[in-house]
Amino acid sequence: MKRADCRQDRIGPFPARASLRIAIVATVALTSLTGPLSSGPARAQATAPDPALHLELNAAQSSERGCRLTYVVTNALGSDLTKAAFEIALFNEAGVVDRMAVLDFNELPAGKTKVTRFDLPGVDCAKLSRVLINTVTACEGADVQPNACVRQLRPVSKTAITFGL
Repeated sequence: MKRADCRQDRIGPFPARASLRIAIVATVALTSLTGPLSSGPARAQATAPDPALHLELNAAQSSERGCRLTYVVTNALGSDLTKAAFEIALFNEAGVVDRMAVLDFNELPAGKTKVTRFDLPGVDCAKLSRVLINTVTACEGADVQPNACVRQLRPVSKTAITFGL
């Protein structure tokens, strides 16, 4: 008499070994997307972003008055700024400083993104090659170190104009 094999060689529509391979591949893929499992607070601390003040030169457009610079600023310092202002140097296409100006962003609440425009009279946007943040003229707020606005400044440009420290 033949004995019936009671092993289950199939799980669903797949053989048992294939199902195990699929489960391993799915686990590896999920772990590579989400990272290894760990305790919540430790993982949250590891991914917390560094405090920063993001300042983006977003656009430079000719206007009736001269050149209009549009900035997008995000205060990720963790504290409100009651006043933030920067002295900038404007370089022409020959790389020579053409003029200097102060950009006053006024109040920047913590976690807030703000768009601000500055008209620079007599400046030709087409001849502007570089905007240098020369110095911080104001960085004020409760629990804000005076040098935080320069040390944690993250400048970037979305224009053809070079922008930074």
